[in-house]
Amino acid sequence: MRDAPPRDHYSYTVYSDPSTARTFEDRRFGGPIGEIVADDQARAIIRGIGPLEGRRILDVGTGTGRAAVFLARGAAVVTGVDASEPMLDVARERAAAQGVDVRFQLGDAHALEFPDRAFDVVVSLRVLMHAPDWPQVMGELCRVADRLVVFDYPARTSFALPQAAVRRLMYALGRNTEPYRVFGTSEVRGELAKAGYRVCLVHRQFVLPIALHKAIGSRRFTLLVEGLLARIGLLSVFGSPVTLVAERYA
Repeated sequence: MRDAPPRDHYSYTVYSDPSTARTFEDRRFGGPIGEIVADDQARAIIRGIGPLEGRRILDVGTGTGRAAVFLARGAAVVTGVDASEPMLDVARERAAAQGVDVRFQLGDAHALEFPDRAFDVVVSLRVLMHAPDWPQVMGELCRVADRLVVFDYPARTSFALPQAAVRRLMYALGRNTEPYRVFGTSEVRGELAKAGYRVCLVHRQFVLPIALHKAIGSRRFTLLVEGLLARIGLLSVFGSPVTLVAERYA
C-alpha cells in the first residue's frame, strides 16, 4: 500500500473548507435537476448491487454522506470515509437527522486503513475524477472489496471533455476551480482487470451537460429531452456521468 499524496492538491484543500462542506449538498444536488441526478444514480446503484440488508458497505470519499445514508436506510452496515473532517461533520448530522447508523471516519482513498476484502461492496462517487492518483485509488477500492466495487466518472465521449479542458485552463490561470479529469472506457476497464474485476453494469445519466439542465431548471424538460436522446441511441454512446459496477472474478 503506497502513501497518500501531498495534501496541497485541490481535492484536499477545497473540501477541507467548512463553508464548502455546508454548501456542498445544495450546489451538487439542490433543485429539481440535482434531485434527478441523485435519485437516478441511487436506483442504478441498487440495481447493480442488489439487496442491501446486512451487506457490509464502504463508502469511500463519502463527503456529506448522501450515498452512505441511503445505503444505511436499506439496512446495510455502512462505513463512510473521507479526507475532510468538515464534510464528515455534515455527514454525521445528516445520518442523525434521518435516524440511521453509519460509522464515519477520517481516511484517504489512496491508502485505505482496512484489510483486504473487508467489505462486501465498496462505493466511491465523484472521487476518481478529482483524485491525484486515480489508479492507486482504484486499486484500493478493489483491494478492500470482497465482491463488488461501484464508482462513477465523467466520460471522455461526452460534453464533459470540453468542460474539463476549460476547467484545467482556468485552474492554470489561477482561477478558483476544480480541474477534474475525464475517462475512457478502455482505461477504466484496464485498471479493473489488473485488480481481477470485470464490469457487470454500466449506467449513463445524461447526454446534454448537467450544467445546461440546471440552467434551464425544468424537470419536465430534462426528462423529456434526455428520454428522447436515449430512445434514439445517443445516451449509450455519449451519456455522462457513468456509474459502473464491477465484480471480482479472480
